[in-house]
This record gives sequence, structure tokens and C-alpha cells, in this order.
Amino acid sequence: MAATDQRFREFKMPDVGEGLTEAEILKWYVAPGDRVADGQVVCEVETAKAAVELPIPFDGVVHELRFGEGTTVDVGTAIISVDTQPGAGDAPAPAAAPAEPAEAAAPAEPAGAAEPAEPAENGGRQANLVGYGVAPSSTKRRPRKPRPGAPAAPARGVPAQPLPAAPAAPAPAAPAAPAPAPPRPELNGHGKAARPLAKPPVRKLAKDLGIDLATVTPTGPDGAITREDVHAAAAPAPAAVAEPVTQPAAAEAEAAPAPAVGRERRVPVKGVRKATAQAMVNSAFTAPHVTEFITVDVTRTMKLVADLKQDPDMAGLRVNPLLLVAKAFLVAIRRNPEINAAWDGDAQEIVYKDYVNLGIAAATPRGLIVPNIKDAGSLTLPELASALGELVSTAREGKTSPAAMSGGTVTITNVGVFGVDTGTPILNPGESAILAFGAVKLQPWVHKGKVKPRQVTTLALSFDHRLVDGELGSKVLADIAAVLEQPKRLITWA
Repeated sequence: MAATDQRFREFKMPDVGEGLTEAEILKWYVAPGDRVADGQVVCEVETAKAAVELPIPFDGVVHELRFGEGTTVDVGTAIISVDTQPGAGDAPAPAAAPAEPAEAAAPAEPAGAAEPAEPAENGGRQANLVGYGVAPSSTKRRPRKPRPGAPAAPARGVPAQPLPAAPAAPAPAAPAAPAPAPPRPELNGHGKAARPLAKPPVRKLAKDLGIDLATVTPTGPDGAITREDVHAAAAPAPAAVAEPVTQPAAAEAEAAPAPAVGRERRVPVKGVRKATAQAMVNSAFTAPHVTEFITVDVTRTMKLVADLKQDPDMAGLRVNPLLLVAKAFLVAIRRNPEINAAWDGDAQEIVYKDYVNLGIAAATPRGLIVPNIKDAGSLTLPELASALGELVSTAREGKTSPAAMSGGTVTITNVGVFGVDTGTPILNPGESAILAFGAVKLQPWVHKGKVKPRQVTTLALSFDHRLVDGELGSKVLADIAAVLEQPKRLITWA
């Protein structure tokens, strides 16, 4: 068996991210019988963060694919078996198939036989496809004598036939429960029925309800009848449970509501959508969110965007308003570094970070993902534009790696591309702040004492109130707005 174990090697689902527990097999690139080489990609899987191609770490011939496409597999589970020594011998045969009907119908051992049949060769074991059967016991038992009046035991291998049931004697009918006798009125000393004890208001209530006080069971002190006793006597008796009436099948079908066939779709929650849902719920119910808003005139920023598109140093780079918003956010963090932190609940510590991994929320066909630009605070404007363009294009192609979505410190979500003014974004778990950038619209604005049409947008900053006070959050948001209103601060504040 050791040689067989060395020959057939299994490739297990790896943890392609940080602490991922499962992945879905999207596509197989190989089939049983295909030859594979060390480092060859054999399948594509989708984790909770990204779609990843898996290379196999050894050579051989594919023996078995353990799971089909679309199956979610736990990390550490074998997904493919490879024959690393093809041609060394026949592959192990599959498990024994169920017995054929003809075999099951073979004549059974005669009834009452106590001794097993003569053992076959190979040490008394019956050979089968995998290993051998169980050896017959050397202990011999004497046949049991049937008890007087007991039915004979069925022959081994022959299913016992049920005995015909004896006709049961009819059970004696239970005597009907006697009907409760009406309450007997108590008699006074003259042989007449005693007058029930009740106050005048209670007697009037009984008269109005048509209740005979002699039939009411008193519960008050000294046997007096109360208002509650009268109401209880006036209450209708519980209706007897009627026997269920069997309705025709057609009537039941007509009474049941017709399902909305073709008008509803159910999609399993998995992959990116499942991870996003869990992260948002954990964040919303763990970190106390605070969101602040500011509306700002970004006319000068929009002019700078137009000028940068013509700048030779920015040729071939993605230049848009989001680039300058990201740069303004980084400048504000440099001026207020305490906001770039994380809350460690286990250690009860605030972790201040001297680097900024800037996350950019990206809508992709697979769902919302948030890759981040590593050490974004140390990049020049052209470098930031290049990293931002690469991040967006990679996300749209579905090629973002799990490492690119780990370790973020703050995030920007550009809801303005959808024409939305702003929103109240939810923090990514482990981050301290997220900025929502709304749509830039031409609006009437007071500029230099006069109302003029200006390019205006609304920003919203959500932050973790456990580690970011209102003052700190307000300073950061005000600094972002100040940079976008006067872009020259990118130079004076840098």
C-alpha cells in the first residue's frame, strides 16, 4: 500500500488568501488521462476575494477529478489525484459494485443448517475486488432447539416471511363518560333554594346578560359571585373540534396559491457576494459608525484635471477627478495621521499605522471588491495615477489577487460615477475611515460675492468612533475639501 500511496498523489485545495476556508471550482483545465507538469495550471477557483488559477506541484497523469465545476470545496480537501508513475502497473480498480440480481437470487443454504459451507481456497477467504472477505469463524455453534410453540427460525439468507396476524378480539367499548350533573342549589333551613350571594351591581349585570346566578360558580370571598364569574358564565363554550373534512384534490389545488413560476430567481450566496455580506454585517454591528458630510466647490480641481490630461508627464496615464480626490485624501491623512489606525479588540489597543494602503471600491461582474494601493502615501502623482489605472483594469478583468485586497487602511468609494450625490458608506473591517465621493454637478454657487454656476460635489466621510473622535474626523474631511477647492494646496501642504 505504501508504494500505491507514493504513486498516486493528491493535490489539496490550498489557502490562496489570508485565512480563507473554502473556494469554488470555476473551471477545470485538465481531464482524467491528461499529462500534467509541475507548475501547470489545472483549474481556476473563486475564493471569497478573487478568482485564482491553481498550479499543480508535481508531474504525472491525471487519475481523478474529485469535484465538478461549480462545487464549493473546503481548504485542505483533495480535489485531484495524479498518477506520478504512469505505466508502473494497473491503476487500482474502483470499489466493488453492488451484487448483480442473479447473484442475489442464488439458492440459499438449506433451512436449519448450522455449519458454514466449506471454506474456499486462499486461507478460507472469498476473494473479491478489493482485498479479501472476512475469514469464517472457527467456533462452531450447536443449533438451537426451538421452544415449544415457537415458530421455526428461518433459514439463513432467506428473509423471514411475516406470519399472518391472528384476528384481534374486539376491544370492549369504553363506557361513555356521564354528563356533568347540573349544580344542585343549596337549601336553606326552610327547604327552599338559598339565594346566591352577589352584590346588587353583579345581579344587575347578570340580569342584563341573561345569566341565572344559581348556575354560576362563585369564586369570591364567602362564596360570593363576582363580576368575573358572571362574565365567565356568559362566555361562549369552546366549540367542539370537528372531524377534518377531506377535500377533493381539485379543490385543494384551487385553494392553494399558485406559485410565481418564472417570476422569481434564486441565486446561491457564495464567493464575493457571501464575503461582502459577512464583512458588512460584522463591520456595521462591531464598529460604531459616524458619517459627516461637506459640499465643496471643485471647479478649480476640474480645471486641473483637464490640464493634467495635456501634461506630457501624465501621457498614457488615467487622469480623472478620482485621482485628485485620492491625492487630497492622502494629504489630509499626512496632516492628521491619527486617523490612519485600527482597533484591536482582542488586545484592547489602537494600532497606529505609518503607511497608507489606499483601498478603491470597484464594482465588477463578480461583485464589489476593494483592492488597495500599497504605500500609496509615498507615491508621486504620476505613480499614483499608474497604480490606480492598473488597479481598476485588473479588477474589471477579474484578475485581482487576494493579496491586493488585504491589509487596507482607508478606502474611497466613488459613487459619483452612478450619478449619486453621496452616501453613508460602511467601513471595511479593520479600517478606520472610508470616503464617499459624490457626483460633480454644475450648480449655482456664491463665488466672490456673486451667484455663479460652479462645479460642486458632496463628500461623506464615515469613521470608526471608537478611535476617531468627531474633531479628528471633521479635520480630515475639511482638509480634503480644502485641497479640492484650492488644488494649489497639494503643493503648499505636501
